[in-house]
Amino acid sequence: MTTPLTVLPVTGIGEIQRGDDLAAIIAGGAELRSGDVVVVTQKVVSKAEGRMVAVDPEDPAARLDVIAAESVRELRRRGDLVITETPHGFVCANAGVDLSNVDRGWAALLPEDPDRSARRIRHGLLAATGVEVAVIVSDTFGRPWRRGLTDVAIGCAGIAAVVDLRGTADDRGRPLIATEVCVVDEIAGAAELVMGKAAGIPVAVVRGVDPEWLRPGSVHDEIVRPPGEDLFR
Repeated sequence: MTTPLTVLPVTGIGEIQRGDDLAAIIAGGAELRSGDVVVVTQKVVSKAEGRMVAVDPEDPAARLDVIAAESVRELRRRGDLVITETPHGFVCANAGVDLSNVDRGWAALLPEDPDRSARRIRHGLLAATGVEVAVIVSDTFGRPWRRGLTDVAIGCAGIAAVVDLRGTADDRGRPLIATEVCVVDEIAGAAELVMGKAAGIPVAVVRGVDPEWLRPGSVHDEIVRPPGEDLFR
């Protein structure tokens, strides 16, 4: 039997500053249970970790300089849009450099190691609450061949990034050959439905995930596709 999922916004987080203890702030606003998955947006993680840089809002080239500094290579460019590969291995727009939901004249950069960020928050939540939870750091990405944006996981801890169903049977009893489900992306997308893009809710709790998914996990190790497996690079 499939267990229903519950997605709960965590309100009252407030503006995050460099050096803030995100785990303590989340623990103060969320009623956590063992097995919950806490989804935290990249923006507040970057703010807490000091991953903010000043950018001249009147100089379009200044933003491009920051994007270049955050990229290992440029893949495509069209007007102001640049598709790059980041040091993390992410292929995304503008190296993840974001000017939304930050003060004018500043840009948010991706965390240096989002998996490590997720582990730090998870350990902090355990220390603050005594409850074992999983943590996902989410960000908004576009997708090739499809319009629209969705939130995906850029870091995780305490949860499998990908669940491998190869070798199990479908509902007709036939073995699945190529089915690997990126469950952390699915959970990040579900969490975004209650966080929104402009509601000021940077944290959500997803309750009811399969307990078998709750194990050590890593976006970098499980999701990022190496160039040798990428048909388009």
